[in-house]
Amino acid sequence: MAKFELKLPKMGESVAEATITSWLKDVGDTIEVDEAVLEIATDKVDSEVLCEVEGVLTEKLFDINEIVQVGQTLAIIDTQNGEEVAAPITEQSTENEEPVQVEESVQQAEDMVSKAVETVSSISSTEGRFYSPLVKNIAKEEGISQQELDALPGTGKDGRVTKSDIFAYLENRDKQVPVTSYSAEKPQPVPQPEPIIKQPVAPIISSGEDEIIEMTRMGKLVAHHMVESIQTSAHVQSFIEADVTRIWTWRQKVKDQFLKQEGENLTFTPIFMEAVAKALRDFPMMNISVQGDKIIKKKNINLGMATALQDGNLIVPVIKNADQLNLVGMTKKVNDLANRARLNKLNPDDVQGGTYTVTNVGSFGSIMGTPIINQPQVGILALGAIRKVPAVIETSEGDFIGIRYKMFLSHSYDHRVVNGALGGQFVKAVKDYLEAWDSNRQI
Repeated sequence: MAKFELKLPKMGESVAEATITSWLKDVGDTIEVDEAVLEIATDKVDSEVLCEVEGVLTEKLFDINEIVQVGQTLAIIDTQNGEEVAAPITEQSTENEEPVQVEESVQQAEDMVSKAVETVSSISSTEGRFYSPLVKNIAKEEGISQQELDALPGTGKDGRVTKSDIFAYLENRDKQVPVTSYSAEKPQPVPQPEPIIKQPVAPIISSGEDEIIEMTRMGKLVAHHMVESIQTSAHVQSFIEADVTRIWTWRQKVKDQFLKQEGENLTFTPIFMEAVAKALRDFPMMNISVQGDKIIKKKNINLGMATALQDGNLIVPVIKNADQLNLVGMTKKVNDLANRARLNKLNPDDVQGGTYTVTNVGSFGSIMGTPIINQPQVGILALGAIRKVPAVIETSEGDFIGIRYKMFLSHSYDHRVVNGALGGQFVKAVKDYLEAWDSNRQI
């Protein structure tokens, strides 16, 4: 029987690794074509790994909670029909090979191992800091000292330093510290990066009646992203109130017809998303991201839609090219992403590529909020609850008090690249689009 390598598939441009959360098959189990073998989790979304062939699982190469890189082999499967399949393990025949070739291969392998051991000998894992052979190798080749490596913050599991962490450090290394040459006659002090000072955390003392709850994996990721965003962007907020009486009245009038005609529930979310997409088209400098000292102006308007999950966590599926969708298309996309998010059926591509995010804090009864920017974006809009309030109405015959449906729009933006004028003008544009709603608009 031929052997098949089940590899971790590519799951989007920005996803390089995943954590194994559970094995759905055990060694010896029969696997059908397109049957799920294991479940994985990335920092974006959870998903399953399907098998491309039919066979028997003979070997698991990783355990639960281990991190696997894209392209690495997860398991070995023996196919039942013995036919060659994609990505097989090549079994070399030694019948026609000379013994000397085997000896040379063994010697080459021994040389490679010896070289790797020699390379990483000067870098060692310290208490609380584990360094993989790859990380040690890169540190040796780039002249990174043990002290530098120990001071480098890690973004991997349990704070481990990853290859990406080292490369990011090397890109800015020359800008941070001068390059010092060493000589045997006069040793020079090793330049050290500025140490990261961590404020001591007061221990939490719990009594016997308190319940200690472990954060979920997604909860830990969300917490990490929120802290990272606050440390990255200079958050500033602008608030504005919008009169959405026309939208309220129009939706009440057409929602039943919309459901009958399109088979979709018409909520306020696609209406608001349409207005935001138009405003981003008017103010393209809100549709940007920051990379170092450079601003990346995005060509496409991809709206992130913060969605609450049943466990209390949030996920942000993305509506691609939102400015090119009509209201029907926007409604179908919003409903589809929201439903699949709650059922944990989103694909990795569904949560990537966002250029601006909208979150509906009004669904929880809040009239406004100060949302945290979804990195690497530079803005996020919070939609407050729609309230029926008394308001001054101006007419040609004079002003009078009337009942109107109003809501607050809370705009958080990155003050490093978005000044108050742009941030305020953008949220006012959203308000203007909402208040200019055509009450006679057709579906």
